[in-house]
Amino acid sequence: MFFELKKFLFNTSLNITFFLMLIIGIQNSSNKAKINLLINETIQLPISFIIGTSFISGSMLGGFITLNFFKRSK
Repeated sequence: MFFELKKFLFNTSLNITFFLMLIIGIQNSSNKAKINLLINETIQLPISFIIGTSFISGSMLGGFITLNFFKRSK
């Protein structure tokens, strides 16, 4: 259980750090686009923000898939 908690905290803190670096890095980005969702469109966001958040969310979800907090009893 301790290893899973340590892995969870490492994954979360690493991805939060990546997100903060992404926010700092795209402040002067001028290329903007809208994301077409099924119901609505979003506001205009920098393309680098859209791509960066998709990679960060994939990294976070990929790290959470390997966690196993509930062990099976034998």
